[in-house]
Amino acid sequence: MAHLHLDKLRAAKVASEPYMYTVLPGFLSPDSVRAINATYPNIEKGGSYPVESLEENMIIKEVIDELDGPEFEKVIAEKFGVELAGRPKMYSLRGYTRAKDGRIHTDSKDKIITVLLYLNEDWTQDGGRLRILKNGYDVDDYVAEVPPDNGTLLVFKRSNNSWHGHHPFDGQRRSLQMNWMTSEGSKGWHKVRHKISAAMKKLTNAG
Repeated sequence: MAHLHLDKLRAAKVASEPYMYTVLPGFLSPDSVRAINATYPNIEKGGSYPVESLEENMIIKEVIDELDGPEFEKVIAEKFGVELAGRPKMYSLRGYTRAKDGRIHTDSKDKIITVLLYLNEDWTQDGGRLRILKNGYDVDDYVAEVPPDNGTLLVFKRSNNSWHGHHPFDGQRRSLQMNWMTSEGSKGWHKVRHKISAAMKKLTNAG
């Protein structure tokens, strides 16, 4: 079963202000979103969940495999005018948002492209809706708001003004983040690898 609607992505427009981004509702079908949620890992704390510890029957693994493929990379590279071939990728799976999350930021300089895929069904909360911001201090001064649900895709090119954030939300909020990184030697890459290593050791010890 193919999960990504690449034809929709090819046809999507990329905005240039206040920075390069595209929002694509329905990048995953309702059937895919339901299947993903039926086998999604039980994440009850904030922070990242190591994708290396996903079980084989978890449908999100199939989505990650498709994101990892050459076609998705080719479309993103062409639409955002960046060279991504050979760049390392970093994945971050999340299931729970804390009240302190969502503060305004641009993403670290070692990230080239940020991909966010939202996995919740029919988001009704006011908080937790990511906003494309005009500045780094006012979360209500935005050009687009992205409800984190129903397979919506958000992709943006990291820059010094790629400000984004959301109003606080505390509770279950499922998403998959993918980044193309400048190098495997980047601080962000090592930070996540350390977290994954620590999490894997914890899981192993718990077993």
